[in-house]
Amino acid sequence: MKRKSLFTIVGVSLLVFLLWQLPYFGVIQYPFLLLGTWFHEMGHGLTAMLLGGKFYYLEIYENGGGVAYSNVENSYLNYDLARALTAAGGLLGPAISGAIMITAAKNRIASKVTLWVLLLVMVLSLCIWIHDLLALVILSVFAAILFFVAILRIRNLEAFTLLFLGTQCVLSTYLQTGYLFTKQFERSGKIHYSDTQMIAAHLSGTYWLWAIGILITTIFLLYRSYRYYLRK
Repeated sequence: MKRKSLFTIVGVSLLVFLLWQLPYFGVIQYPFLLLGTWFHEMGHGLTAMLLGGKFYYLEIYENGGGVAYSNVENSYLNYDLARALTAAGGLLGPAISGAIMITAAKNRIASKVTLWVLLLVMVLSLCIWIHDLLALVILSVFAAILFFVAILRIRNLEAFTLLFLGTQCVLSTYLQTGYLFTKQFERSGKIHYSDTQMIAAHLSGTYWLWAIGILITTIFLLYRSYRYYLRK
């Protein structure tokens, strides 16, 4: 059983790696790029809500970028800490979500619950927080796929779906490595701080130190989730 789990993990990881490294999968890569952006921006928005703030809506752009509009002025935490945590939520949200999906894939009941929770969150975001037509179409397709996977109740398909999406989410952090180590960027003619610079500005340290911390945390989450999945 452990050998089969190891084979599955290696196969899924290789599939995700090849999907992003080979130049022939551009059409397939694009929807997953937008899905990664969705996890990122939802991480910002849901973190703001958990801290007592407000999550208004999110935007996902055609180039794969995005932004979440939130407010943490009424947070039950210190304002600077709340802003820093909200910024970190977008960077760690995909990694945390991915680790949960990978660990849930080990158990039949956990797999079912995780699939339905992910589907519910996606549908809620489509109804409440997403206004862009492109994002609505792409994420509706993902939601439909998750729905059919959930109702088919095929154990191997459920496990593969969670492992694939989980690995995709965790490794999406590495697709943003350039952004992690960026202090600021231009959008619509305006200069904006990156998430790592927002953390540094509201707490202490430098953006590149926080970027290193985010990468180390992501590696740790992937390692622990894979280790749990392979455990007897």
